[in-house]
Amino acid sequence: MSDTTSTENSLPAGTPTLAEKPPIAAPVPAATILLLRDGADGLEVFMQKRYVSSDPVDRFGGALIFPGGKVDVQDHDPVLRAYSRVAADIDDFQFALRIGAIREAFEECGVLLARPRGDDNVVSAERLLTLQTWRDRLNAGEITLADFVQSENLELACDLLVFYAHWITPPARLKRFDTYFFLAPAPHDHQLFHDGRESTDSLWTTVEDALAGGREKRHNIVFPTRSNLEKLAFSTTLATALDTAAKAVVVTVQPRVEKREDGIYVVIPKEAGYPNCEDKPEMRG
Repeated sequence: MSDTTSTENSLPAGTPTLAEKPPIAAPVPAATILLLRDGADGLEVFMQKRYVSSDPVDRFGGALIFPGGKVDVQDHDPVLRAYSRVAADIDDFQFALRIGAIREAFEECGVLLARPRGDDNVVSAERLLTLQTWRDRLNAGEITLADFVQSENLELACDLLVFYAHWITPPARLKRFDTYFFLAPAPHDHQLFHDGRESTDSLWTTVEDALAGGREKRHNIVFPTRSNLEKLAFSTTLATALDTAAKAVVVTVQPRVEKREDGIYVVIPKEAGYPNCEDKPEMRG
């Protein structure tokens, strides 16, 4: 009997052995929002620089990303249906995704896609200033989004969000996300900024400038972010971007890895509509 077998037989029942692969992690639902506006040089998108984590599994540390995060239990609160403007045929899961995107945008960058109930206009910048204490309490976990909108008699503007993309982290990753991307117009008078916790910097940028920054190594832009910027580059105005996304059929993207003679490639489906369907990641020392 080999030493390895003896060791394995001495382990508690259920302990994975060297010959066993770890179980595939279930992807966690997440929502990401691309806040857009028309700028002097064309369509602009709001982006944030993610904080650098000590977690070695975190590939997004220091990367330029869009606001967003995991869908929370509070995003599924049925009370929020009565405090949201949303199409009646949106199911509970899709509704929670839109709620999560709006909540994350408010928590992370201070923009609030909500209206005073009965009003067709998004809350003004003046009103938004009076709501910042709620944002702080949301970030601290002291209250829920339902508490907030009920107390302030607000209606979440889910109708402003347009489904844009759907990416699922490959099974080989230890951390996996089932991420839904949405486009939304940024309220013209809201001041967006990073929160100093999950993000350490932020900027409004044209798609072209963001992509150029990635090529020139001024920005760290990971493949999913770059791909969604490249698809957005087809649109030159806010109206065109929203209209194009509303008419498009979203194809789910789960990247796969291919080993080729010249290295490793990450490949996505051509039918998903992205200009570049493969990426050769740089090897890091």
